[in-house]
Amino acid sequence: MDKDKQKTVAIIGAGLVGSLAANIMANRGYRVELFEKRQDIRKMKVAKGRSINLALSNRARVALRIIGLEDEVLKASTPMKGRLIHDVNGNTKSVPYDSINGQCLYSISRNFLNKLLIQEMENKSDIKINFNCKLVDADFTDQKITFLNIEKSEHFSLNPDFVIAADGAHSVIRRVMQHRCKINYSQTFIDHGYIELTLDSNHGHLMVPNHLHIWPRGTFMMIALPNLDGSWTVTLFMPFEKFNALKTSDKLLSFFNTTFPDFLALTTSSQLIKDFFRKQPLPLISVKCEPYHQKRFLLIGDAAHAMVPFYGQGMNAGFEDCSILSNLLDRHCDNVDLVFERFTELRRKDVFAICDLAMYNYEEMRDLVTKTSYRLRKSVDETLYRCFPGIWIPLYNSVTFTSMGYNQCMQNRQWQNRVLMASAFSIILSIFLASYIMCNII
Repeated sequence: MDKDKQKTVAIIGAGLVGSLAANIMANRGYRVELFEKRQDIRKMKVAKGRSINLALSNRARVALRIIGLEDEVLKASTPMKGRLIHDVNGNTKSVPYDSINGQCLYSISRNFLNKLLIQEMENKSDIKINFNCKLVDADFTDQKITFLNIEKSEHFSLNPDFVIAADGAHSVIRRVMQHRCKINYSQTFIDHGYIELTLDSNHGHLMVPNHLHIWPRGTFMMIALPNLDGSWTVTLFMPFEKFNALKTSDKLLSFFNTTFPDFLALTTSSQLIKDFFRKQPLPLISVKCEPYHQKRFLLIGDAAHAMVPFYGQGMNAGFEDCSILSNLLDRHCDNVDLVFERFTELRRKDVFAICDLAMYNYEEMRDLVTKTSYRLRKSVDETLYRCFPGIWIPLYNSVTFTSMGYNQCMQNRQWQNRVLMASAFSIILSIFLASYIMCNII
């Protein structure tokens, strides 16, 4: 792109999605101004915010490939070939994600990935990163954004050619859109929260490697994702009322001894108590809105579609936003006005679908995985997938290991349900008719 004609894009938020978007836009020849209200996370002793490990799957890998970081990220990740289910007696069962092709997920540290993407930006001369700059207002008519420089306590404004907002589930840009434009919006806080625990490398080697471990307990669950150093990031998801009932160390240890005895045997009581009472349980939110654009302002990532983490698709969907945006810019010759309109048209049904699927998957992970009906359905899906790989793709495989639209994944599942119900009905009817005929012959 000619430097004299080079357009400026302002990107709000230097989290995972904003940092990826900045790298992609700079590679496309845009001048990028990135604004982040926090300080540089690379300089923090303890990075603030969410630290749950991420499950990297196909959609994120496609996006990372655009900026040439896929291989580097995979090298810093731990492959997870399936779920390892722990029952209350300490018995375990491995459930592969893809027993046909052997595909797996990759556990990656959120902070590591964020730092890597920021470092990649610093290698590009067309990106300017502005930390400690809080967005306070946006004018869609004059195409102006106003910030507060937190360190200097000064306000300043900018008139970029267009704006990409990746400022999270509590997006300022989205809030301004809600006040001044016609935008549909809903948010749901579920009555469950989470607390992050740790299992250090001294004890982590006792865990079965290369799995996402799940302790399903009906109305709640605990999961553990592996780290490269042999430690595990453990997260307890539970109704707030259950968290509130565990007010003392004795109650906490009694609860774990009854509910997660095998995990308690792997850690120390002091470490568990320290982790659990370090901070309050954090909430889980699901956000839906549309349209995702207003003139030359675009919402992506959690700003457009925050979801609960139970399908492991929050980051993957946000990264897919970036690759879809890049593809649309290619297809429409960087006509931003048309691209933003098409983005809303293409993305709405898909992100609504994955937000719903993420809610459903919590029930599956905490309860259904222990049911005979679940295991039977999974066996049927795997058998049909093996026989008809181009026709019958199980829901989890299509969401995790393909780039098929999330809404299409859901429609496929509904079609598969109808096929199985019709087949079951046909079999039952055939058995009934055969029995009837035999009885009449006799």
